[in-house]
Amino acid sequence: MSQEKPDAGSQTQSQPQTQSQSGSSSSSGSGTVSSVDTIPVRDLGSIPEEPEPQPWGRLLPMQRGFRAHDCVEDDTWFGRDSKCNYCFDDPILKKSIRFATYSKKHFRIFREQNIVYVFDNSGNGTFVDGKVLGKGKTLPLANNAVLSLAEERHKVFVFIDLMADEQSNLPKEFSEKYLITKKIGAGVCGEVKLAFERATCKKVAVKTINKKDFPASLGTATQNAEREIQILQKIDHPCLIKTEDFFQTDDSYYIVLELMEGGELFDRVKSKNQIEESIAKLYFYQMLKAVEYLHNNGIIHRDLKPENVLLSSQDDVCVIKITDFNQSKILEESALMRTLCGTPTYLAPEVFTDAVTVGYSRAVDAWSLGVVLFVCLAGYPPFHPNAQTGLSVRDQITQGIYTFIPSKWDGISDDAKDVVKRLLVVDPNARLTIEEALHHPWLMDEAMKETAECIMYPKDSGDATAADATADSVDATVASTTKRSRENDDDEQQPAKRRPGPSTEAT
Repeated sequence: MSQEKPDAGSQTQSQPQTQSQSGSSSSSGSGTVSSVDTIPVRDLGSIPEEPEPQPWGRLLPMQRGFRAHDCVEDDTWFGRDSKCNYCFDDPILKKSIRFATYSKKHFRIFREQNIVYVFDNSGNGTFVDGKVLGKGKTLPLANNAVLSLAEERHKVFVFIDLMADEQSNLPKEFSEKYLITKKIGAGVCGEVKLAFERATCKKVAVKTINKKDFPASLGTATQNAEREIQILQKIDHPCLIKTEDFFQTDDSYYIVLELMEGGELFDRVKSKNQIEESIAKLYFYQMLKAVEYLHNNGIIHRDLKPENVLLSSQDDVCVIKITDFNQSKILEESALMRTLCGTPTYLAPEVFTDAVTVGYSRAVDAWSLGVVLFVCLAGYPPFHPNAQTGLSVRDQITQGIYTFIPSKWDGISDDAKDVVKRLLVVDPNARLTIEEALHHPWLMDEAMKETAECIMYPKDSGDATAADATADSVDATVASTTKRSRENDDDEQQPAKRRPGPSTEAT
């Protein structure tokens, strides 16, 4: 008597004796048909595949020669030793003088009970957000933490905790293309964060503008943000920040900008106390060319200050770029503006005296550049609340009262002082224009202009060559001040030490 054929599951698992009872046998070279061969393939249960382990953290590189790394295992070692999970073996690193400052086993990142830690095993130090751990010490590693190796300024990785939910509120299209990390700046209209393009690990700056955060005096969020976007997309000059992408939600705008590695001019002046006159001239020439371009395109910046001037690298000789156009305005037929905005220290006199009745035009940018130049050359602002005159900042500006402190200005050329004096003229009609400033004897320095043109308009070798030159310069600086030493079994070289800057003189 025939039996009803069981399904695949019962035949192979729950009823192992069915085959012998039905007279079926295993297949062999004799041609006997196996019961398994009679079962349609579509009825066979599939064996589930093991899912690939997903990373819980990611390290994104901040220096050439380092690569991105996904943390999948719970313990990862980093260092020069080939036995490390992440070996510092890129040819670029091996050629760098810094390579010898890394330990064979420099640090490890590990996870216990979903908490991430970093362990410092180095001789020269592992730094987290600027603070050194110390050999043998462990510290919890927070999302967006910056890791530096051997010295605080040598930032190498940003750690991203992929278990954190900070990306959930971002537009889907944005999150698919970019990974946003730590905050690197803030302005009137929004904050700026470091981000990485997922496909290339290219670093960019992302400015987030919350539509609800605008004071009523600055108009609606849409008007201000769309003005900035319109301006950013319109401009194309090597000394003006470029817009690379744009996204928006009901609540916010996300503007993707090129990243400037050298930071703000404000911080450069602060760290050096004063900028060497020849370098200040190089920066100022680029600022003038950028503002000239803006004015020729009917745009007044209105908020020029050292915080809004960014540098392309840590080298003195570098490209500068002007940013933060959120308070700019495209000139209307009247060519006048009556919106009082900007940073008081850098505002022109007519902004205080004529804004309500007459308005003001592009001469305000010339005044602001005069203040910026003053700060670069002297290391202190011409108008400040602690001035010996006892006047308010507003009164100092509207009366054009400032002082050249001898100890700060004795080494500055008369031509440089003359540019400052002719820009800081209270009457906008008598003030030096941008075009006139470019033709001032101080700026008629052919060697400086040739240098500026070379860095502003590099040849076909492009940014890679410039980046290589910058890296070589940094390495050469490190090499010139480095001494060899051995610590334990690591053949480590001590990193270069910064010389302390001159003491700040009270003004």
